Amino acid sequence: MTADRDDLTLLPETGTGTLRLDLPRRLVAEALGTALLVMAVIGSGIMATQLSPDDVGLQLLENAFATMGALIGLILVFGTVSGAHFNPVVSVIDRLFGSLSTGDTVAYVVAQVVGGCAGAVLANLMFELPAVELSTKDRSSPALWLSEVVATVGLLLVIHGCVRTGRASVVPFAVGLWIGGAYWFTSSTSFANPAVTIARTLSDSFAGIAPSSVPPFVLAQVVGMFIAWGLIRYLFPHPVE
Repeated sequence: MTADRDDLTLLPETGTGTLRLDLPRRLVAEALGTALLVMAVIGSGIMATQLSPDDVGLQLLENAFATMGALIGLILVFGTVSGAHFNPVVSVIDRLFGSLSTGDTVAYVVAQVVGGCAGAVLANLMFELPAVELSTKDRSSPALWLSEVVATVGLLLVIHGCVRTGRASVVPFAVGLWIGGAYWFTSSTSFANPAVTIARTLSDSFAGIAPSSVPPFVLAQVVGMFIAWGLIRYLFPHPVE
C-alpha cells in the first residue's frame, strides 16, 4: 500500500509508528469493517439455525466461531487504516484518552452505525429474507444488562491492556478470543457494541434484538465503557512507548 505523506497520521495510541490514512479513508474502513462484522454475526446466526435447527447450543457455537474468525480477520485488514474500531465505545474511549478528536469520534460513530445497518440488510438479502425485518426477539432483564457491562469492560481492558503494554500486534487475536469466549459466559452473548446492537434490530433472526431492548443494552455498554476507562487509567498508568 502506498499513499502520500499528507494522507497519513501517526496512531498515538499504539506507540509503534503505525500509520493510518486520512479521515475519509478511515471512515470508509470503519463503515465497511462494521458492515462485514454485522454480516458475519447475522449471517452465521441464520446459517446456524438452518444447519442445526434443533440444537440451540450448537447454533451458538457456530455463531460464536464465525464471529470470532471474522473479527480477527477484519482487525488485521483494517487496523492500519482506521484502527479497526467498528464499535462506538472503542472510539469514544479513545477520545477520552486523547487519541481521537471530537469531530473524528462523531464521524467514526456515524460510520459504524450506518455500516452496521447496511451489513444487516446485506445479511438478510444473502439468505433471501426481507431486506429489513425488525426483530421480535426480546432481550430485556437485569442479568442481560449486567452481562453487557461485563462484556464491554472486558473488551476494552483486552484492547488497552495489550496496547499499553507494547503488544498491539496481538490485539486482533485477543479481541477475537475475548468475544468468542464471552458469547458463552455472558447471558447476553456479548454484544458489547452499540452500533452492532442497533444493526441487529433489522434482522428477525437468531442474532436479532427487538428495538425496545436496545436502549438499556446501549446504556449498559456505555456504563461498561466508563468503568473500563477508570480501570485502564489505574492499571496501566504508564503506556509502553
